[in-house]
Amino acid sequence: MNPEKDLAPLTPNIVRALNDKLYEKRKVAALEIEKLVREFVAQNNTVQIKHVIQTLSQEFALSQHPHSRKGGLIGLAACSIALGKDSGLYLKELIEPVLTCFSDADSRLRYYACEALYNIVKVARGAVLPHFNVLFDGLSKLAADPDPNVKSGSELLDRLLKDIVTESNKFDLVGFIPLLRERIYSNNQYARQFIISWILVLESVPDINLLDYLPEILDGLFQILGDNGKEIRKMCEVVLGEFLKEIKKNPSSVKFAEMANILVIHCQTTDDLIQLTAMCWMREFIQLAGRVMLPYSSGILTAVLPCLAYDDRKKSIKEVANVCNQSLMKLVTPEDDEPDDPKPGVQRQADPSPEDSLAKQEGTAGGGPEGSCDSSFSSSISVFTPASTERAPVTLHLDGIVQVLNCHLSDMAIGMMTRIAVLKWLYHLYIKTPRKMFRHTDSLFPILLQTLSDESDEVVLKDLEVLAEIASSPAGQADDAGPLDGPHLRVSHSELQLPTPGRAGPLSAPGTKGLECSPSTPTMNSYFYKFMINLLKRFSSERKLLEARGAFIIRQLCLLLNAENIFHSMADILLREEDLKFASTMVHTLNTILLTSTELFQLRNQLKDLKTLNYRHAYDLIQKFGDLEVTVDFLTEVDKLVQLIECPIFTYLRLQLLDVKNNPYLIKALYGLLMLLPQSSAFQLLSHRLQCVPNPELLQTEDSLKAAHKLQKADSPSIDYAELLQHFEKVQKKHLEVRHQRSGRGDHLDRRVVL
Repeated sequence: MNPEKDLAPLTPNIVRALNDKLYEKRKVAALEIEKLVREFVAQNNTVQIKHVIQTLSQEFALSQHPHSRKGGLIGLAACSIALGKDSGLYLKELIEPVLTCFSDADSRLRYYACEALYNIVKVARGAVLPHFNVLFDGLSKLAADPDPNVKSGSELLDRLLKDIVTESNKFDLVGFIPLLRERIYSNNQYARQFIISWILVLESVPDINLLDYLPEILDGLFQILGDNGKEIRKMCEVVLGEFLKEIKKNPSSVKFAEMANILVIHCQTTDDLIQLTAMCWMREFIQLAGRVMLPYSSGILTAVLPCLAYDDRKKSIKEVANVCNQSLMKLVTPEDDEPDDPKPGVQRQADPSPEDSLAKQEGTAGGGPEGSCDSSFSSSISVFTPASTERAPVTLHLDGIVQVLNCHLSDMAIGMMTRIAVLKWLYHLYIKTPRKMFRHTDSLFPILLQTLSDESDEVVLKDLEVLAEIASSPAGQADDAGPLDGPHLRVSHSELQLPTPGRAGPLSAPGTKGLECSPSTPTMNSYFYKFMINLLKRFSSERKLLEARGAFIIRQLCLLLNAENIFHSMADILLREEDLKFASTMVHTLNTILLTSTELFQLRNQLKDLKTLNYRHAYDLIQKFGDLEVTVDFLTEVDKLVQLIECPIFTYLRLQLLDVKNNPYLIKALYGLLMLLPQSSAFQLLSHRLQCVPNPELLQTEDSLKAAHKLQKADSPSIDYAELLQHFEKVQKKHLEVRHQRSGRGDHLDRRVVL
């Protein structure tokens, strides 16, 4: 720059001094400029004031020469001091060239720019607020300056600006939020610290309601919470804590729905602090907003369910997630089962529309939510952005919820506690919204059957509860839930009917010979018989499941459903089973359960009370055994039956042996079993039991003896049981003698089965 150039009203001496490399000379020139401008102010000569400012800006502050730029900065600061309260009229012209120097490559020049702007702002005070955004933008850049002197100067200016904002009631928060939302995504530690410090200040000002704009900056705050700097994370924790306190104090003014998506995303992050904080917010949102959060249930479940399987290393997250899960479940009520006419809620937020998605939030968060079952699924879950903040009805998006639950239940890598929680959700939904849930039963049914093979007994128990509810719910009737698998499978409320012959439906499984529904099965809904068919089909294809869990599953079902219905329907299905070996195994399993399980006590009592000739039937059946091939397996079964008779559960049968007169076929049947057995421990056991059968004549009274004599004359003579027993003992001794003669022949069977 030519120092001899005419820059009136600046004198040549002032111009030379402003271009000097020495700070002291530039300072002298600044004092001269201050004096000159004061004179113009006294004369109210605005033209000359503007001319001086323009000259200092264009010829000095924006000059290519570094010393000229330094002179221009100190000159502009001098103008501001001279203008005093009138500086507000010229702030745009004073501030812009100084802010330009904030980006200068020379750190000394950046420092002088901070110093100049500090003096300008100090004089103008509240008048600078209309220019707050440009000042904030410039300061946010200097906050990350590598030079410590520049950073120190920017901090002084920052504190001054914060004092001005705190004192003023004219701060334009609406105009500032877009800039804050942009700058909050900075990755620089110092810039983040600068942003957090300003949010803390704005939150502390009573006249500034930053809570209204929290949805705009919440995602950025959670990203800053993941900073590597411990101090920054701590500051961000404090800010989020203050916001949460404010939310609890004024829940009615909080835009819960607009922030639900953000929390869903950050509840799935791998950073423990972010995840725990987001989960705590989610817990408060669900408890404070209530049914407002229902439209976001699928997204919340996507985030919460995996956390339930965390180990003790993430115990805090797991506990908070469990509270979120339980609180959300309580929000689902029977009114959510009402079709097409949802009731209005008491909230301000609108019901989200299915067209909206997480796209907006994913863009700001730098990616989709982590930890979901499937990346393609995450974009389709029911996490929506409300279209407005009008009062609107709340709708439970059941399709999305079922999709999430199905996804987690199908994933074998999901932990046990998560699978249990999924099954609890399904059971809860079938209880509260049965009509809507039965629309999804066909898609859920296969995975529920598959879950019966889960390693955890607790998971299997919960799974059986869901299946039992499906099989017994009135909403599962075919005319409520729609056709089960086709029009020929429609079932009336009153009974299950057998389909038209020759029209085997899709429920037909190999080995069931086209059986669909049984006319003799007691009344249940249209899914009960389907359940029984598929359960037996699964037992048939997975013999390990039958061996390990078959009895357990059937016993639990007998508690959850009507035991007679279960045995009745399985008997009908097994009658048509083509795999006779499997049918035999199932009959044996069912008989063992029926005869030994405490869960079947009531059914056993019902069978005992039947007024039919059961013992006569047993005796006739034993007579038929003589025509069969007697194998080791057959004798083993007879051996087991003898052992079973000695169990406590057959106490009533053993007591019936005292009533010889009324139970002759019982005794005959037992003697028949004795004759079928070889010389074994079971033979000895049954023989000893029969020796205890009393002589019927000893039990008769005088009157009964007279009546007996009359009957003997009219009918054939009665059985002499003592004589019969002596005969059997002789036969036994004869068999023993024969056995001693058969050395080397291993035909002796001696098995003892402990039940």
